[in-house]
Amino acid sequence: MGTLVGHVAPGFGFLVIGLWHLLNHIKLHVQNPKTYQSLPWFPSTKIRYLELFLIMVGCTMSIAMELFIGPDRHQPFDTDGTIPSNHLHNFEHSLISMTFLVYAAFAIILDKFIPKAQYELTQLLASIAFGQQLLLFHLHSADHMGIEGQYHMLLQILVLISLITTLMGICYKNSFIVSFIRSISILFQGLWLMIMGFMLWTKSLISKGCFLNLEEGHQVVRCNGDEALDRAKSLVNIQFSWYLICVTIFAISLYIAMHKICEGRIEYQPITKYDQYQEQTSEQDIEAQKKTVKPDESRSFLLMEKSFASNNMER
Repeated sequence: MGTLVGHVAPGFGFLVIGLWHLLNHIKLHVQNPKTYQSLPWFPSTKIRYLELFLIMVGCTMSIAMELFIGPDRHQPFDTDGTIPSNHLHNFEHSLISMTFLVYAAFAIILDKFIPKAQYELTQLLASIAFGQQLLLFHLHSADHMGIEGQYHMLLQILVLISLITTLMGICYKNSFIVSFIRSISILFQGLWLMIMGFMLWTKSLISKGCFLNLEEGHQVVRCNGDEALDRAKSLVNIQFSWYLICVTIFAISLYIAMHKICEGRIEYQPITKYDQYQEQTSEQDIEAQKKTVKPDESRSFLLMEKSFASNNMER
């Protein structure tokens, strides 16, 4: 991160995943309001693990950019093997990407083996990734006092919401509102990261009285005095409030639109191997019960049917 592209690229990834989850959770709930069960990720029709593959590819590219492409000499360490101060934030960002990479990889592995705790473990992995993200943003080596710090503080609120709703989803997987809020928070995370990228590294969008200053190898927004800094922070808060209203309107409008489109259609088919496995086992149990009916009971049923038939003939 630390650049326009470094914020816009991962922000776009969060935005796409959040929108994908929002659409699928709404569709799943509208078509199955009574039997709704949340899913930690949603497979696509042609490539089952497309969502997880995209997360893995995006995280791998982010790690490579932070540690091997972006730094001077294309490696993050100093000549003596230590981490220089201006590369600390590169390691922090790469660790966030690495945690999401672990989540996506193990989500695929868990879906292959279908353990009994597949859903719970997948949600736990996602919550660990959000927890890591929150921790490293909160203890970030970058400036916490300036405009960038204000953007990061508001971003932490969104990450915290994603973390809490992901943990709640372990116990409340039948709650649509938990999944709905989680999807919105992920979408808003992506949108806010993209806004940060444009507002902090585009000279024409920087607040009046502030400027870009080169510090420790990357550009930082500085302001001429406390008055300009306070004004810039207030504008960040106003901006966040505007986008919060817009995201809320978008999410509710999307739910209403999809409710009209999807209501009354056929039941939403189970799309995880775990759900298919549960259905197969239940069907096998029913067939086994049918086969275990005693011969005497089957004969008695036949006699009853014959007696009902004879009575009808006599009438």
